[in-house]
Amino acid sequence: MFTDKKNILQLVVLLRAHGVKKIVLCPGSRNIPIVQTLANIPDFTCYQVTDERSAGFFALGLALHGGSPAAVCCTSGTALVNIHPAVAEAFYQQIPLVVISADRPGAWIGQMDGQTLPQPGIFGKLVKCSVNLPEIHTDEDEWYCNRLINEALLELNHHGKGPVHINVPVSEPFFLLPVNELPEVRVINRYQGLNVYDKDYQPLIERLNKYQRRMVIVGQMNLIYLFDKKYTKLLYKHFAWLTENISNRTIPGMPIKNIEPLLCSMNFEEQQKMRPELLITYGGHIISKRLKKFLRRHPPVEHWHISADGEIADLYGSLTTVIEMDPFEFLEKIAPMMEYRTPEYPRIWENKSKAIPKAVFPYSEMEAIGKVIEHLPTPSSLHLGNSSAVRYAQFFEIPNDTEILCNRGTSGIEGSLSTAIGYSTVSNKLNFILIGDLSFFYDMNALWNSNYGSNIRILMLNNSGGEIFHALPGLELHENARRFVTAPHAASARAWAEDRGFEYMAAHNEEELENAAVRFTEPNITERPMLLEVFTDKDNDVELLKAYYRSLKQ
Repeated sequence: MFTDKKNILQLVVLLRAHGVKKIVLCPGSRNIPIVQTLANIPDFTCYQVTDERSAGFFALGLALHGGSPAAVCCTSGTALVNIHPAVAEAFYQQIPLVVISADRPGAWIGQMDGQTLPQPGIFGKLVKCSVNLPEIHTDEDEWYCNRLINEALLELNHHGKGPVHINVPVSEPFFLLPVNELPEVRVINRYQGLNVYDKDYQPLIERLNKYQRRMVIVGQMNLIYLFDKKYTKLLYKHFAWLTENISNRTIPGMPIKNIEPLLCSMNFEEQQKMRPELLITYGGHIISKRLKKFLRRHPPVEHWHISADGEIADLYGSLTTVIEMDPFEFLEKIAPMMEYRTPEYPRIWENKSKAIPKAVFPYSEMEAIGKVIEHLPTPSSLHLGNSSAVRYAQFFEIPNDTEILCNRGTSGIEGSLSTAIGYSTVSNKLNFILIGDLSFFYDMNALWNSNYGSNIRILMLNNSGGEIFHALPGLELHENARRFVTAPHAASARAWAEDRGFEYMAAHNEEELENAAVRFTEPNITERPMLLEVFTDKDNDVELLKAYYRSLKQ
């Protein structure tokens, strides 16, 4: 009755769920499994039109009547090109039109196989969204396919209406109909511009209140937001709040920040017991790999992501709802609507977090970062380089009045120093930069300008190469490949720093680090910028880090 092609099954179920019920079907061979499946579902009203040029405009007329979206489905090759004029009209009239094109497997495009041409992205800027579905072989393929279809169909009515294109590669054999029941698939919903009078708002609150195991995770946010006190208590007690240093102060209360050691201390069964039923997220990127792994292995029943742009961000593979509004406005709106009873779930997380011993390291990169953070004057700005620096800073408690910045948009090592220097140039605070050796030397031209002032303090961690690569679990580097992966070197920043007018300090042991850290963080020394270079042994750094994590599992 239905095809066994999983990408097509996902597509037809989601078309129905997103309200696409009128579908124009064009003849062909490659789209046979799509056509036969759609025709066997009574919820769809199907129309047969042979000429794709006419079919596109026929579907346009269906969508114009009543404003609900319509779809047109064609086979591969030039059949799709013939729908182009209707797509252009739909774009400029803002008509919700779904173009579904069957396609040959990607390996055969451009290989003289019949009815093939590059179909993904063929409509360019004339569609609001264009997706190329994978053929599904793994669970990750299935998640990816589901996400792409939801993304495309949600764009039909997002910030104005318009056409979208869904390209469906289909491999042989594809004439069989061995499936008798449509699968249950995830439907992602989007709410826009909610207010307390919206008819869709109350069901959200009812769903919120039915869950007892609620968690909020806040990603990177480059601001400090102070919640009104009347909301703080109402919100804080209802959720387990997890954040990282790069989130800054953007939650109503004291969050759980020692996420990596906390999750490391739990085995699989313990993590399963701590799984949230409802996950709410806002903000940008997350550093913790263990947090991502935890929620992907133990997914919540629902995941709501709140963002002003309303874009799909399915980091944990369980997104069900996108709420398009300012996250702080949303939280303050829901605060008085939540049931008064206090769930036990947040307290369990807090107690487990408090039971984790604070990280204490002997002389190492980790200790150098901890020493500087311990002595940070306030207010100040703290810039974290990517790779090891941003991760190790997570072990330590940073003063609330310290603004934290890091290039986590793409998490590359290039430009960390330049960004921090640019920021410091227009800042009236002391700006501390914690950065690794490869990041520093890669971007050392950041100091080759005359724009910066004396409010810069750079902690450069020099262990003669890319230490973090040695800490990757499961990675064994052959000796002949090690230098290409870890970029070992024997360079020092001293000459460059002194040439650029920096006060230079170096530390090679515990005593030198302690003395240098005091001067490095002294707020009243402002004659010149400073650079503190801390030399450590990468193998020792890695072993200390591994020993710390081993101790948490005992």
